[in-house]
Amino acid sequence: MEDMSLPLVQIIGLNVQYVTSAGHAPIAVNDVDLCINAAEIVGLIGESGSGKSTLASAIMRLLPHTAKAVGKILFDGSDLLSMREHELLKVRGRRMSMIPQDPAVCLNPVLRAGTQISEVLRAHWRLNRKERKQRVLELLVEVGFGDPEAIASAYPHQLSGGQRQRVVIAQAIACQPDLVIADEPTSKLDSPLQAQILTLMSAIARRHSTALLWITHDPASLAGFADRVAVMYRGQIVEEGNSIFTRPAHAYTKKLMESAAEFALALS
Repeated sequence: MEDMSLPLVQIIGLNVQYVTSAGHAPIAVNDVDLCINAAEIVGLIGESGSGKSTLASAIMRLLPHTAKAVGKILFDGSDLLSMREHELLKVRGRRMSMIPQDPAVCLNPVLRAGTQISEVLRAHWRLNRKERKQRVLELLVEVGFGDPEAIASAYPHQLSGGQRQRVVIAQAIACQPDLVIADEPTSKLDSPLQAQILTLMSAIARRHSTALLWITHDPASLAGFADRVAVMYRGQIVEEGNSIFTRPAHAYTKKLMESAAEFALALS
């Protein structure tokens, strides 16, 4: 049971290095401190290579074997970095989950969409087959499908990019996790679909009091969506708060906002 007086996630002095075949150890995440409160939507912005995805993978304990993480990642008071694999299995997928950038990477092409959502439920909840099927249909409705049975019986290649992303979202929220990490989940979608997914995720997070870490390179997408925003640059959190849109303090944040404004102007 989580202690509501403490942040759901506390990242303390986190460092992540990748060891190459040449023996070098580039630092991808450098002494990062970050908290995520229960039911809070936190935006994480930064350019490609800033360490955002590495940070997300570290929280989920999904870093490759070439990466070394040092520090603390406390989830509901327990340090994820010190957990054994069998302990992680009780947390990952059940209490915290991840929405990847490209749904094609995590969806099995030879399994129907409904089966892939059902497998998440089978791993973490004690439901019979009928109950799992009903839960799958409920989830598909929640993520915006008007014909959930047709989607459940479809294979990934029969779905559009936006539909596949909604199926992955249904997987991520299947067990009503306390934390969902979304790693640039709209970057491969066009603008109208991006807006739809943002609206959908905001509604889901608020409805279920789910904490959400939303990772993006587009600061404009976070305005009016995130409760708080952290800016990542060269592996570090350089600025954090609610005023970055109106009063950015760090030079990189100012440049990021200027670029976003110029891009929006060019599209108008």
